[in-house]
Parts: sequence; C-alpha cells; structure tokens
Amino acid sequence: MTATPLRADDNDILDRLIQLPKSKGTIYKLLGEVSERTGYLFIYDSKIINNEQIVKVPGGKYSVREAIYRITGDTNLSLRVIGNHILISCPVASTPVKEETPVPADSIPYFTLEGLLRDKFTNDPIPYATVSVSNSSIGSVTNQGGEFRLRLPDSLRLSQISFSHIGYQPLEVESSLLAERYSMLTLEPKVISLQEVVVRIVNPIKLLKEMQDKRFQNYPQKPAFHTSFYREGIERKNRFVSLTEGVFKIYKSSYSSAITDQVKLLKMRRITNNQEKDTIVAKMKSGIYASLQLDLMKDMPEFLIPESEINYPYVYAHSDITVVDDRIANVISFEQREFINEPLFRGNLYVDSENSALLKAEFEINPKYVKNATGMLVEKKSRNLKITPQKVVYTVSYKPWNGTYYINHVRGDLYFKIKKKKQLFGSSPLHIWFEMVTCKIDTVDVSRFGRKEMLPTRTIFSDTKFRYDAGFWENFNVIPPEEKLNEAINKISSQIEETGYY
Repeated sequence: MTATPLRADDNDILDRLIQLPKSKGTIYKLLGEVSERTGYLFIYDSKIINNEQIVKVPGGKYSVREAIYRITGDTNLSLRVIGNHILISCPVASTPVKEETPVPADSIPYFTLEGLLRDKFTNDPIPYATVSVSNSSIGSVTNQGGEFRLRLPDSLRLSQISFSHIGYQPLEVESSLLAERYSMLTLEPKVISLQEVVVRIVNPIKLLKEMQDKRFQNYPQKPAFHTSFYREGIERKNRFVSLTEGVFKIYKSSYSSAITDQVKLLKMRRITNNQEKDTIVAKMKSGIYASLQLDLMKDMPEFLIPESEINYPYVYAHSDITVVDDRIANVISFEQREFINEPLFRGNLYVDSENSALLKAEFEINPKYVKNATGMLVEKKSRNLKITPQKVVYTVSYKPWNGTYYINHVRGDLYFKIKKKKQLFGSSPLHIWFEMVTCKIDTVDVSRFGRKEMLPTRTIFSDTKFRYDAGFWENFNVIPPEEKLNEAINKISSQIEETGYY
C-alpha cells in the first residue's frame, strides 16, 4: 500500500493529549468522541473492531494513541495517520519478499472497496448515498442499509473516493485506505448558517421554469453509453420471493432528442425461493422501461412543468434549504390541489440554487387516492386474487460529471395488499421494487445498437432465458444486497449452482 505524504502536524497527532469524560457506550460512539476532539476520522475493518461492543472509559487525559487502545481494548493494533484519517489495522507480520508474477497483458488486476456509511452523530446508515471515484464517471450508491461496494482497476488505487448525500458534508478518502477491507465510514450533517445564504423569497414556480430553461444547458446534449446495474425483487409477507439482477449497457440519446433509449443485456441472474414458489402471484412488468422513464429531465412529468399557478393540478411551496456536495439547494415541495380527486403525485424536488439543475426528486402517488391507481407494473397471475396498491414511492437522483448532469440512481417501491376475492379477511402484503444505478459513462464512439442486440424493455425481465453463472459479476459494480436479502440469497444459492438453471 502506498501512502499519501503526511501533513506537517500528522507525525505527533497520535501523541496529542485529549480530555475524555468518564463514559460508557459502544466502541463506535467513543471513537466518535475522539474524532470530535481531534478532527480526525477513523477507518477500520469491522472484522477487527466490533462497533456495537459496550466499553467503559475512565475520565482523564489520554494521548490519542492511548485513547484508541483504551476504547478498543487492543494495544496490538497498528495505527497509521494519512491525511485527516487514522487507519486502524492488524499489525502486518514481516514476510520474505516474493518475486512478483507478471500480469498477463489481457488480464487487468482489480481491487474491491466495501463498507458501511453512517451518520456521524446518530449512527444510522445512510441509504442511496453516492459513492464514486472523484473526477470520473465511475461509481455506485449505497443500499438501503448504507452498505457500498466498488470494484476498480488497479490503476485507480491512488484515486480519491467521494462519498456524498443530500444534507451532509461530502467526504473524500484515498482508495488505497479502503482497498480489500470492510470499512466503517461516517458523514457529518451539514448545517447551513445564515451567513452562508442570502435570505430571499423563492418563487417555486419561477424556479421550476428556470430549471426548464436551463435544461439543455445542464443535461446531456450528446448521446452516451451508460454501464448500469439493475435489480428488481418481490417480497410477500416480508419473506423473500425472487430477485433478478442484470448489468446493462444503455444507449442514452440527447435530452433534446426524441430518439428512444436502448438497452443491451451484458449479464444477469435470477434467484427464486423454492419455498415461496407457490406464493408468486405477480411479476414485475416493464421495470426496465419504468427505470428509463424515471429520468425526469429527459421525459419531464407534469409536476415539473407548471404552466401557471391558476387551474394547474399542483400547488408548490419553497419548504427548505439544504446542501448537496457543498452546494446550496432549494427544496420545492408539491402536492395536488384539494379539489382534484384522482391519484396524482406529491413530493420534494431538490434544485441547485446556482444553476437551477434538478439534483434529486422524492415523490409518491397521493396516499389518499393510491387505491384508485392502476397497477401498470404488475401482471396478475390468478383471477381469484385482488391486488390493491397501498403505497407507491419513487426516488431519482442526478450526478454531475464534466459540467453535465447525468442520471445517477432511480428506485421504485410498490406496496400492495393481496386478497382472495371470495375471502372476507386475511389479506397479505406484497412489496415489489426495482432500481437502477449508473456505474460508468462513456461519451466516445457512441452509436445505437443493432436490433438483435436490444433487450425489450417492456417485457417481464425475470422471464428472460439465461444460464446461471456463479461468478458472473466479475468486475462490474453493483449495489450490494441488504442484510435480510443477502441472508435469503445465501440460503438458496447452493440450490441454483447444483441445477445450473433457475
């Protein structure tokens, strides 16, 4: 591992004295107190340190090194200061130097970054945070449990990895510090002081019109290839039913063009729970198409294009100010007018205060009328069942690269109640979800796919024929499965590997 040059004051940070109060808490919490007093963040493998272990620390003055050893209970740990981070690791035993084996020209070495991103003060995981290689188009997002995974070529081992989320101070860490270990990282909430903003009345209608006017300035005007990871799943009665994942190469046309986007399938896998096979009463239909349609700035929905404040189905309000990557963003909330009784949307839009670019949108079908919404994404499997939507929620985010904003992550969560038509009681919950994340963008030599290469986007993706490949992810970037989903996958993966097909 190659280290970045140490700052002038880094040589003595571990010997610096700090005052710690008498306290009892988790190792994670107490290390956080050391961070507050020093300004240095910790990086460590969760296999080395148990975050949830409860420890007691007597009050008093400690050197930073002594405080770490006291909190972790292990004086054999190796401590290394790099930048504004303290790396905690196991001591490396000296071994004879081995002659390096030449790497074949057609075999590019890769390394993996994995870990968990949490709120510095609440310890809560941060879902859907952007994790990317700084100044590049390579990246992914954290899952609902705050976990991330990046697979990068060895040439990027000294690159900076950026972690960001709306409302938090962004964090950059050298990739060599995170390589081949499960790292625990935190983001600090960003509080905007009045000195940072000019207090003024924001007209939400005017702001959305500015967003429209600058649409072709902020978003791609040339076609691009997106390497994207897609997954869709079904849960019934809070039990895993099926999961389908794929890596796509997507032809994205210009945002000013009416040409449709195209999808080419690179790899996929489907995992089904045999024990739940008889309970599958619905399948995801057009999930890929829905993901493409959720590129809101390409196919602008009605709630983004208010023509006037009179006789328009939505009402808008400037509800908050927050930060995204150190940039101030206005939060515009919207909902349908009270006299309209059809299922429309409500939600929040995050708009950059400087360039009026849409950064993120969180919206849902109005819960008051969601039962009247047609389940366009679900195909019924039995005439004896009634499926009623309970909640339909969407999240969309964009990420800037080279001065242009590209679609970054989309997710849809659809919740239903299933009931036999002649049965008075006993309905059960059904959760169907899909998401897609852009892992890489290429803008050179972009051309449309041939007809035979294209994957139909309106079909049921989980019914696509394929042969299961146990190591099929190779070096693609993916969203790691959540803990509950991962447990279910591990239980049934052996069955799939034995049959070869599923």
